[in-house]
Amino acid sequence: MKPKVKKYNPDTKEPVIRASICNGEQVAGFRDKDTGRFEEILYIRKPSDLDAFKAEYGIEDEIRKIY
Repeated sequence: MKPKVKKYNPDTKEPVIRASICNGEQVAGFRDKDTGRFEEILYIRKPSDLDAFKAEYGIEDEIRKIY
């Protein structure tokens, strides 16, 4: 059985990775295109976490990092 893909509105939200310059922590989530507010979804500990986030939301493109 194929896992169900969660939906987000690409017209209003952009998938991004929020990365810390200081300690290298990374969090995947969505940035509101109007307000810039970040919605935290998943703490990334290893590359497979990012792959899982992309698969869960059906994201095929590269995800840009914000600092």
